[in-house]
Amino acid sequence: MLAAGLNFYVIAIPAGLLILFSIAECLWPRSKRVLGRFPRWRTHALFFLTNAALGRLLALFVVVGSAATWSAANEFGLLYQTEWPWWIEACLGFLLLDLAVWVQHWAMHRSHILWRVHKVHHSDRDLDATTALRFHPFELVISTFFKSACVALLGIPVLVALAFEVWLNCNALFNHSNMRLPRSLDRTLRIILVTPDMHLVHHSMNVKEQCQNYGFALTWWDRIFGTYAYQPTMDRDQQTVGLKNIPDDRPAQFMWSMKQPLT
Repeated sequence: MLAAGLNFYVIAIPAGLLILFSIAECLWPRSKRVLGRFPRWRTHALFFLTNAALGRLLALFVVVGSAATWSAANEFGLLYQTEWPWWIEACLGFLLLDLAVWVQHWAMHRSHILWRVHKVHHSDRDLDATTALRFHPFELVISTFFKSACVALLGIPVLVALAFEVWLNCNALFNHSNMRLPRSLDRTLRIILVTPDMHLVHHSMNVKEQCQNYGFALTWWDRIFGTYAYQPTMDRDQQTVGLKNIPDDRPAQFMWSMKQPLT
């Protein structure tokens, strides 16, 4: 029952932030839009609804919370082999899951097959909070099974696993947002968190820059593994977003985007 209740917050908190960041984007925009809000927002809403329906189907087989519950019931996983205080295990669980998401993102760019799925996310011609909803259902399936396996193997407690889902979703909405932050605040936040300007580099049309700043939440892994870039080669206000071979409005079309991995 507790896990079921927490599942509500996994959706409710990010939904509230999506509204908040969308308002902030209107008040303090970072970049001029290429395609505008519509029909992009409609397409991203359809992605969200499709993935929500698929998520319900996946729940019949495997979800992150269920993997954590199974791990606890069987005392299976790395953290169940330790006797550390709960807060140390919780912090370590957060760090290891964040690293796992970084590795998954890195693999999405390195594997030709995985990139065919992930490029749907990168094909967006603009960047705003709704881009965090723009993931192909195939990528949701891959991500769900990967994170669930990590949760089980690491022995992540169910509360930590669900809290991490909220953390990850909230950070994705924040760093995809088209929100201008003061440079001083951006530099301070980057000590820990991926900021909109930092993630903007990753969505550049420049292929080299797409292979930098993989982090969705913590900046540390990019710094450790040498993939961190403070700013794009081009001036931030002139940076183009998307894929070079798709310089038109097709990414704003839902059916075209759904078929993109097959092209």
